[in-house]
Amino acid sequence: SLRYANQVDRLIAHLRQNLIIDFQGDLSIEQVREMLAGDDSREARAVLARVVAEQSVENMLLVLADCLLEPVQQAVTDGVLREQLVTYAQS
Repeated sequence: SLRYANQVDRLIAHLRQNLIIDFQGDLSIEQVREMLAGDDSREARAVLARVVAEQSVENMLLVLADCLLEPVQQAVTDGVLREQLVTYAQS
């Protein structure tokens, strides 16, 4: 098992390992269609075609959240988490 310098390090490791990404607010196919209206790029057409084919934006949101998790976990370093814990404790 991992060795921690102190229990705060253990808490920080737990928080990083259990970080999740979610998107708040509702997003409908119609909203995606409106946001991409007038964008004739291959990228916009591909996203809209996929969302329409799946008849839902749920899969898109789940895949994006899953793909973004690793870069977010890397960006949220132990130092960043420690800083936020201290801020929380002092507020």
